[in-house]
Amino acid sequence: MKLFNTLTNKKEEFKPLKEGEVSIYVCGPTVYNYVHIGNTRPMIVFDVLRRTFEYLGNKVTFVSNFTDVDDKIIKAAKQEGITEKELTDKYIKAYEDVRRGLNLEFPTYAPRVTETMDQIISFIQKLVDKGYAYVVDGDVYFRVSKVKEYGELSGIKIEDLVAGASERVEDKGVKEETTDFALWKKTDEGIQFDSPWSKGRPGWHTECVVMINDIFENGRIDIHGGGQDLKFPHHENEIAQSRALNGHPIADTWMHNQMININNEKMSKSLGNVVWAKDLIVELGCNVYKWFMLSSHYRNPLNMTNEIIEGVKKEVAKVENVLKQTSLYVQVNHLDGDDFNKDTVDHMVDALADDLNTSLSLTEILNQVKVLNQAMRVKEKDNTLILKEYNTLLKMTDVIGFVFKPKQLDEDELELYSKWLDAKAVKDFEKADQYRAELIQKGII
Repeated sequence: MKLFNTLTNKKEEFKPLKEGEVSIYVCGPTVYNYVHIGNTRPMIVFDVLRRTFEYLGNKVTFVSNFTDVDDKIIKAAKQEGITEKELTDKYIKAYEDVRRGLNLEFPTYAPRVTETMDQIISFIQKLVDKGYAYVVDGDVYFRVSKVKEYGELSGIKIEDLVAGASERVEDKGVKEETTDFALWKKTDEGIQFDSPWSKGRPGWHTECVVMINDIFENGRIDIHGGGQDLKFPHHENEIAQSRALNGHPIADTWMHNQMININNEKMSKSLGNVVWAKDLIVELGCNVYKWFMLSSHYRNPLNMTNEIIEGVKKEVAKVENVLKQTSLYVQVNHLDGDDFNKDTVDHMVDALADDLNTSLSLTEILNQVKVLNQAMRVKEKDNTLILKEYNTLLKMTDVIGFVFKPKQLDEDELELYSKWLDAKAVKDFEKADQYRAELIQKGII
């Protein structure tokens, strides 16, 4: 497995901390609204990464959090006239519905900030005790200048930082340096927690690193992932805290996916072009949605246009059509067995093992469509070959996480399909048309 490591800016051979085991952490959503399609790109990309590792025989521990404490949550809860807990529960459920709708594996752990508060407070106190953090009137800030490696991920130099660039909350002008960021904020608004410094809530940048420390030994993992927009300041600030407390950058491999544009424009509320994932899943279905998301390399920006989506639909239809046709043939001829061509599947996985070359893996699937079509078109059919190539195509789509599940016919449906084939064979076109209409009505052909 080769992966592009954004910490070193090089494609590297992946070496896990423990042989046969892989630990992955991907930053999850701040749950104050529905998931838009940009949020789902890392969900899909890192799900494919996980599935690839699993196909290669690794045990994967996959963690993705929910940020359920935030100023945006307080504001949204007021607007909707419900409590913050009711709001976050609502949007966590909506997020998990999207995960199901896209056939994504659920995380091994999905911690919430509100359920990790004791660990967060303890972590911050350790940073204070070591001199990496300081208290000002109930707020706690991290001393960025004490971490000599700061900027190692983003390439940004401390001296070049603009005041407030690493801050997500209002700067009261009380920090030692403008680059220092909040670990804890004293507040009397919204949900608050007791701490040694004040009633308040944690800063965004400290939450993920604490969750990693809570779940993994010495806060060390194999891969930390997320969107390119999180590289700075969020991930840089995570690394700084880990450097201070544990002496390492959390993960040996950092991965970042690029953003999604709509008709060559950045997706934003101000432009009114935000597309909610739940709506697009209903419109396109799981397979078209995911095929589109995987059609471009994860490190390249992805542009969504009607023309591109129509092209994706045609490619997915090629897979669906040959699987539907072959499935009927397999069932009518009572072919049974799960043998598949492992070399063909492995060849597709080789593309995924080369820094997740998903576009090449989709090409390999389409190549297998051609192979299966060819096996089905010959007059003297080889049933053993047909079944094997059919199972191979299903396996390839399953490894990536698509949901191609051809309809399984009951006895009556099988009989109807057989009658149609027989009527065609004896050229009884009237009956054939009648049976065909019934089959179409039932969604069989």
